[in-house]
Amino acid sequence: MEQKKLKVAVVGVGGISEVHINGYKSCPDVELYAFCDINEKTLKWKGERHGVTRLYTDEATMLKELPEIDAVSVCTWNSAHAPCTIMALNAGKHVLCEKPMAMNTEEAEAMLEAAKRNNKLLMIGFVRRFGNDAAVLKDFIDAGDFGEIYYAKANYTRRNGCPGGWFGEKARSGGGPLIDLGVHVIDLVRYLLGNPKPVSVYGVTYDKLKNRPGIKGTVDYKSETDAAKPVFDVEDMASALIRFDNGTTLAVEASFSLNIPHDVGKIELYGSKAGAVIDPELKIYTQQNGYLTNVTMHQSTALSFDGLFENEISHFVKCITDGIPCRNPAEDGVEMMKILDAVYLSASTGHEVVIGTV
Repeated sequence: MEQKKLKVAVVGVGGISEVHINGYKSCPDVELYAFCDINEKTLKWKGERHGVTRLYTDEATMLKELPEIDAVSVCTWNSAHAPCTIMALNAGKHVLCEKPMAMNTEEAEAMLEAAKRNNKLLMIGFVRRFGNDAAVLKDFIDAGDFGEIYYAKANYTRRNGCPGGWFGEKARSGGGPLIDLGVHVIDLVRYLLGNPKPVSVYGVTYDKLKNRPGIKGTVDYKSETDAAKPVFDVEDMASALIRFDNGTTLAVEASFSLNIPHDVGKIELYGSKAGAVIDPELKIYTQQNGYLTNVTMHQSTALSFDGLFENEISHFVKCITDGIPCRNPAEDGVEMMKILDAVYLSASTGHEVVIGTV
């Protein structure tokens, strides 16, 4: 007997949706069933591109007319994550919601509550957890090669990298590079450490260079969503010191605009037995036979995007069809929102924020 295919809808068919769509198309037991977007032009183009004919501009209508949908990918701008996710969960659908989970902790907790109440899976799109670099590094960590990891650094900084569109508009994005880029590296470190809970944060944000509107030449990063009247009312750079309940401290930097030589994406872990740096290849720094030694891998360990999102989508599907444990549960998304809220609050008050007192 042929296995019934999982019927999946994608809500929000802008830039990030393409990797979700391709991921589902690579899963043999999935049927890409429907698309939903408020932009009719983009919706029609995306439907034609991928052969999807069930097209909707309203999620409620889609869910009502297509009760057979099993799961939904939420790929909207950030301010729509919570309402779109909760609507799908309340309609009895499993949901994969792109990062960041929501605009704030309150929204994230409401999403988690909806998932539990409806007994449905809510997975958050922390795609770096599925990277080849993370897999290799985690193998060494789980084997105990680093001992106690007590300090970490995460850097995701761009010299001139605001995508424009809704990314610079706080009402839709919730913030700037911290909530857009910092999320990736903060979560990756937290995942590698075994998901410790944050206990306190000291953060700063700056709005000095903005989105560099006067820079000549091409822009490397561009949102598919254009704004009629471009707005940039988010931070252009953020930095924070985060303490976790296992004693580890994480220093993080994220920027859209910063006077640096080039864009940087770097993770550093420091343990009692060894340290590690991903920049972009993994290198391990330790000691052997009384000598300081540097270890590199024979294979490439730089993050590869080949199969990255496909691995994430495949995992989401298997969580539903096979009941395997979810690697990116909603609870981790809530903890991330607690960190982000605390950084922004600390930056506005100039004081440390203790998580749980926000």
